[in-house]
Amino acid sequence: MHRPYNFSAGPAAIPEEVLQQAASEMLDWHGSGMSVMEMSHRGKEFISICEKAEADFRQLLAVPEQFHILFMQGGGLAENAIVPLNLSRGGAVDFVLTGSWSQKSLKEAGKYAQAAVAASAEDSGFTRIPDAAGWKLNPQAEYLHICSNETIHGIEFQTLPDLRALGSQAPLVIDFSSHVASRTVDWSRVGVAFGGAQKNLGPAGLTLVVVRDDLLGRALDICPSAFNYQTVAANQSMYNTPPTWGIYIAGLTFEWILRQREGALEGVAALEARNRAKAELLYGAIDQSAFYENRVALDSRSRMNVPFFLKDESRNDAFLAGAKARGLLQLKGHKSVGGMRASIYNAMPLAGVQALVDYLRDFERSAA
Repeated sequence: MHRPYNFSAGPAAIPEEVLQQAASEMLDWHGSGMSVMEMSHRGKEFISICEKAEADFRQLLAVPEQFHILFMQGGGLAENAIVPLNLSRGGAVDFVLTGSWSQKSLKEAGKYAQAAVAASAEDSGFTRIPDAAGWKLNPQAEYLHICSNETIHGIEFQTLPDLRALGSQAPLVIDFSSHVASRTVDWSRVGVAFGGAQKNLGPAGLTLVVVRDDLLGRALDICPSAFNYQTVAANQSMYNTPPTWGIYIAGLTFEWILRQREGALEGVAALEARNRAKAELLYGAIDQSAFYENRVALDSRSRMNVPFFLKDESRNDAFLAGAKARGLLQLKGHKSVGGMRASIYNAMPLAGVQALVDYLRDFERSAA
């Protein structure tokens, strides 16, 4: 008997193997006599956990040596302030608006910098990525910020923009909270990447920041020391007490990702192939139906977050009740857009997506 399939957008499903291992080590981690939650963050036991987690993350996403990997707190929302505090120098910064999260990032950055909109998909109802050829980039911008996958609206950059090809020398900042480790990253195009762990990497409370060497040391004087990337990097993420439990679970998740195989593919490449298959299966079922619809442009659809709507929304409550009875949980869409949403992160197996597709078809037949 499998556990229910959890389609929550975050905090989200964690691989069952990871939960089982954490449960087995809860009272005594590797003979230490302590739970990870009870350890000193400066003790040799936890330092070994943290160092391995960092090394595994670097390996699984092929993070170049000129980037620092920081374990921080506050989630993506805090980074909306922390990034401009570290990078803006109080000057101009550009944003591409693709949904709710990039809108929040723009608003927060405006407290610390001269934040401007280089492009927006709002006129499409946030259903497509704006064509980069039309972006209005400020040559004086200290960075350009994008949310590379919008959890609420279900749109995703299929490739990261090449700012140099667009004539900009600004570093690219990406909020990859909701698809980190679901696909490979072209680090040659990135200055800073950040993301909350609670969608693909572990529990809420841990934030991953990957920052290029040359972007350290630019923080505003008002930047809190615990949020200064240079300070955090110099102290190996131990300037303040880090989220130890979150780092531990993330480390187990990194190990799980590295173990994944899909044909000849390994690790993140294997998960990327699996995620493509899951998304194609679910979008295919929606597109072939006259009962459901997805409103996102084909070239902008997210592999992680699939919003969809019943053509007859009076059936929404019955749909959700039936899904729960089938062990298909957390399918209600975000309150700001309504409808349904299936988040199919790394931990969601293909069998879970197939179970959802089977239910979609069964519910449609029952409603006929």
